[in-house]
Amino acid sequence: MLSRPSLCGTVGKLCRCSASATATAAGATSATVPATRRYHEVVGDIITPSQVRGIDHIRDPRLNKGLAFTLEERQTLGIHGLQPARFKTQEEQLQLCKIAVNRYTEPLNKYLYLSDLYDRNERLFFRFLSENIEDLMPIVYTPTVGLACQRFGLIYRRPHGLFVTYNDRGHIFDVMKNWPEPNVRAICVTDGERILGLGDLGACGMGIPVGKLALYTALAGIKPHQCLPIVVDVGTNNIDLLEDPLYVGLRQKRVVGREYDDFIDEFMEAVVRRYGQNTLIQFEDFGNHNAFRFLDKYRNTYCTFNDDIQGTAAVAVAGLYASKRITGKSFKDYTFLFAGAGEAAIGIADLTVKAMVQEGVPIEEAYNRIYMVDIDGLLTKSRKVGNLEGHKVNYAKDVAPMTDLAEIVSTIKPSVLIGASAAAGIFTPEILRTMGDNNERPVVFALSNPTSKAECTAEDAYKHTDARVIFSSGSPFPPVTMGDKTYYPGQGNNAYIFPGVGLGVICTGTHHIPDEMFLIAAQELANFVEPSDIERGSLYPPLSSIRDVSMNIAIGVTKCAYDRGLASTYPEPQDKRKWLEMQLYNFNYETSMPATWVWPRMPYIKTRELVPTDLYGKQKKKEEIM
Repeated sequence: MLSRPSLCGTVGKLCRCSASATATAAGATSATVPATRRYHEVVGDIITPSQVRGIDHIRDPRLNKGLAFTLEERQTLGIHGLQPARFKTQEEQLQLCKIAVNRYTEPLNKYLYLSDLYDRNERLFFRFLSENIEDLMPIVYTPTVGLACQRFGLIYRRPHGLFVTYNDRGHIFDVMKNWPEPNVRAICVTDGERILGLGDLGACGMGIPVGKLALYTALAGIKPHQCLPIVVDVGTNNIDLLEDPLYVGLRQKRVVGREYDDFIDEFMEAVVRRYGQNTLIQFEDFGNHNAFRFLDKYRNTYCTFNDDIQGTAAVAVAGLYASKRITGKSFKDYTFLFAGAGEAAIGIADLTVKAMVQEGVPIEEAYNRIYMVDIDGLLTKSRKVGNLEGHKVNYAKDVAPMTDLAEIVSTIKPSVLIGASAAAGIFTPEILRTMGDNNERPVVFALSNPTSKAECTAEDAYKHTDARVIFSSGSPFPPVTMGDKTYYPGQGNNAYIFPGVGLGVICTGTHHIPDEMFLIAAQELANFVEPSDIERGSLYPPLSSIRDVSMNIAIGVTKCAYDRGLASTYPEPQDKRKWLEMQLYNFNYETSMPATWVWPRMPYIKTRELVPTDLYGKQKKKEEIM
């Protein structure tokens, strides 16, 4: 009977040891302690055959191929008989995966099925995801990942990332050492304070970095062992979670102020100490009050970016670039109004300013063409309520304060209305009709996630503008039929951007990530939009093309890294596409057999007669002489 391994490590790639193995105590003899390890955990992407036992190929998700092991592999590895007699190809397994996941009607159950698949067969999971991205993206990412985070305490099975708590301060590096992978190149970290549009979910926010990094592999071919999801758990202010018996994080209010900042500083230093200065650190779903602070604080000293600010900005600006092909206008002809003044809205506005400046618009004029509304109304220099802290001050106008969004839209007459407020339904029929009355082709982006938080639905946008709207959303919406035409609204998904940026940054060993890289990413994405995409009502290419988009973005980022002197991988490759492709993850099964090769036959050479040497006799003669 097989010994059942006890799991004593972390994530889908847990550090495993035999249940029968015990630590060697002082003075213990080899007779009482097993001389060999029962289970070797594979790390990195180079396997040492002498360290991997046959049974490891079934137990380790990185090595497991299920019924795709050949007869020769089963017999040679000593696993013949441990599986049924059927032999399957990976293609046959993919068909079964599709049948299995479609048996579930609830998205959360589909999410759990995919998590289980990842835990047992890594290559099959990533190939299944990458080849069915249009169907599975809403499961592993928004909107289902939001539900998974809300139910995290209930559905938690095995960790897929590292939890670093405030109680570990002073020992964060020791926690980092516990992760078994020595070659991490990309980290996605959250403190769970602002998960999508769902608010403070604390440690339950782990689903976000796990989902993001799964897309790094599926959409850009970044090797999964190079990716590490992390939650920095500093508590939660969500009373429902604190009182929830299923909550898995620290049961305390959030740490704030100097203590919190010192903790994040220690975390950043521990990452560099463990994995090196060029480790990509992606900040995700931090609170608005911290997101910009950390981006400004770390962007010139670490290899880091904030996806909520810069990734969202790039995908939105890509949509704006594509919209110009419909309106026939340039950015200097647009007037922008943002509903929301948080990290997403500010990030989009800042990158839009850079796009306008690149088109030749003076920076002062670029700022003047952008209006912004927060919870207290229009950002103005004379308003008595609210604040104009940080980046908001750049968009405050010298006009009379207004608080009603409909009045603001009617007065300013924007040509582009962008929602990043997490306030469901604030783009009312009245506002949409006003946008349609003031513009031949109004541009409306309802970007808040998940779908339940969107500023308006696609159907409302088309219905109340007589189908003249140029629409995009942050979460997927079903097709909309108006008259004899059906529109397929595009989803401004960050997944178009961050995997490609990550691939370019990781491969070049980039020191720091300038905003220029995200403007390049936006332009590359917009260039990928075909006339057929625009005709069907989408400002973005099909999700099935994201892998090609990611490669183009990675090439652009690579060129920028070397041109700006930010790369640390030398020499600079001449054929950048070929060089990047050589570093991609292989989604297909590889042979489980050790490499073998033939030696040439040695030539015959007659050797001398072997004469035994009498070592004892020589020693004796030497002693007699002395």
